[in-house]
Amino acid sequence: MKHRKVGNVMTSDVVRVREATPFKQVAALLAQHRISGVPVVDDDEKVVGVVSESDLMARQARKEGSAPRRRLLLGPAARRVVAKAEALTAGRLMSTPPVTVHADDSIALSVRTMAEHRVERLPVLDEEERLVGIVTRRDVLRVFLRPDADIREDVIQEVLVGTLLLSPLAADVKVSDGIVTLEGTLERESDVSVAGNAIARIDGVVAVDNRLAGRLDESGPRSVPSATHGVADSWLHKL
Repeated sequence: MKHRKVGNVMTSDVVRVREATPFKQVAALLAQHRISGVPVVDDDEKVVGVVSESDLMARQARKEGSAPRRRLLLGPAARRVVAKAEALTAGRLMSTPPVTVHADDSIALSVRTMAEHRVERLPVLDEEERLVGIVTRRDVLRVFLRPDADIREDVIQEVLVGTLLLSPLAADVKVSDGIVTLEGTLERESDVSVAGNAIARIDGVVAVDNRLAGRLDESGPRSVPSATHGVADSWLHKL
């Protein structure tokens, strides 16, 4: 199955800072470039952490909060917040270890990574683990701009013909607004679920309405319930 790669949608011109970059300069870069975070790199261009707006805001929140208690009385999480609030450089502000992806990773993997870690952007690395780009939620949304006709062609050629070794006419395939509807009867019911799962992984597919049935199965023919593609999770629709 072909998938577009992170490298196809990432931004190559990356705003980055060093561990010694002062707090005020980091804040100025975020405001100047209208971004919510920036990777921190070492002398070899390897990402050692990420500074986000929330890391910077910890300092302001600390200023306006109540008087601090003795650090020894605080738990680990609270001590980390205090440390960020007192930080004067990117190296002290940054969150580690950084959550990253590689340029050759699929867009679907980058989306899952963002969702699992609840982040809006990911530094993109090359084969030598060096920073080569940034991918954001808005970048990965480009995959949903694929025309329905292109998606339908992939369903037929990559799934029916390429994966299941069936005729292009083995099933009736309709695509509307990224939603793929499958109708018909296949020889084997095991092919029904294989088709649905494979189609859900095609770039640009929002959901699969799988109405296929299979002839040969111990339990008899049955339809497989619709399966929503993971890339279309609700957090993307909120952008």
